[in-house]
Amino acid sequence: MSQNPVVVTAVFQFRPDARDRVRDALRAAAARVHEEPGCELYALHEAEDRLVLVEKWASRRALDTHSAATAVRDLHARVDDLLLAPAEVTVLSPVPSGRPDRGAL
Repeated sequence: MSQNPVVVTAVFQFRPDARDRVRDALRAAAARVHEEPGCELYALHEAEDRLVLVEKWASRRALDTHSAATAVRDLHARVDDLLLAPAEVTVLSPVPSGRPDRGAL
């Protein structure tokens, strides 16, 4: 299994009446996820019609452990019924470019 960092985006498109509840659930989950081994970044961002988590994990193993953790199960239990579709999760591998301090998360 790769020991290289893994970057993830998770996009949550919520029902029009559910923005605050989904945001609150994601913020509560962040406090728990930040304590998980291998979590280097778990940052919530928002746009007009969606919330986006940008995550960075020390390795694929750390991401896999996170994906099976109770924090994720609890989050799904709180938000799945508030979403227009399942969260769109994309797992990315860094492609460093340019300056080392700005070319990769």
